[in-house]
Amino acid sequence: MSPSRATFFDLNDHALIELAGRDAREFLHNLCTQDVKSLPVGESREAFFTNSKARVIAHVWIWHRAQDVLLLDCAAFQAEKLLQHLNHYLISEQVEIKRRPDFSLLRVVGPNAKAVAASTGLRQIRVNSLPGHESVDLLLTDADGEAIELRQRILENGAVKGDPATYNVLRIEAGLPEYGIDIDENRLAMEVNRTAQAISYAKGCYLGQETIVMARDRGQVNRLLLGIRVAMGDPLTPGAKLFRANEEVGHVTSSVFSPRLNQVVALAYLRRGNWEPGVELTIEPSTDGRSMVVSALPFCSGAGVAVA
Repeated sequence: MSPSRATFFDLNDHALIELAGRDAREFLHNLCTQDVKSLPVGESREAFFTNSKARVIAHVWIWHRAQDVLLLDCAAFQAEKLLQHLNHYLISEQVEIKRRPDFSLLRVVGPNAKAVAASTGLRQIRVNSLPGHESVDLLLTDADGEAIELRQRILENGAVKGDPATYNVLRIEAGLPEYGIDIDENRLAMEVNRTAQAISYAKGCYLGQETIVMARDRGQVNRLLLGIRVAMGDPLTPGAKLFRANEEVGHVTSSVFSPRLNQVVALAYLRRGNWEPGVELTIEPSTDGRSMVVSALPFCSGAGVAVA
């Protein structure tokens, strides 16, 4: 652990899609779960794009970069499908949609992350992007060596470069799901347990709204992404089945050993009736049998430290 140094991560597995034009905000507002119309310039919000049945097409962060210009931050492998989805619904709106390969994201995490990020002079597009950790996201322009110079400046201001394995630990500690690992196109947006962050019930109609509101009103979400704390042993295998009193109640999506918590933690979808923190579970009784308990997310609270 590094108690006094921030760590920065290149989010190379992310893609950025730009929407520009006078109808950009209203267009996005009508297609996603977030209230985009009220998003102030310079701020960002989390959102889902879903189909009419509320199944997740993409999990994104929307940044209102400038007047009539928004950026979508999504998993890189989602980008082409998301572009197709957006263009499919673009009819007469004044919006230009394109991927921005000249942009990239840098996430600074850990003690002094905000000060290190501020030293670059770059506009911060998202603060506290990893719950439980002091964190800041920066937008880089990968042109004329600028990005290389900025990374060097971050190093000179006391940060260290992190690797994907380290980032995965921080991501899971933060309870942050990743599309393709913890979310896929068969998952309902309400099941991902990001309703407070990513779903607005105060906005008007959008694709998938009827199913989402109906589930809320009827209390019919049958599965939810939650945390699991494991007493001992190695990380749990993704896809492993979870049991309560010999009844299968869910499955694991992500798992790591957390040095900060000194235990194995995991993200898992659990059936209704098994969501209370402290509920005892076992995994694959015939092959493992380790005990574990349900945990609220995020696992960590406070500013935290980065793993160096």
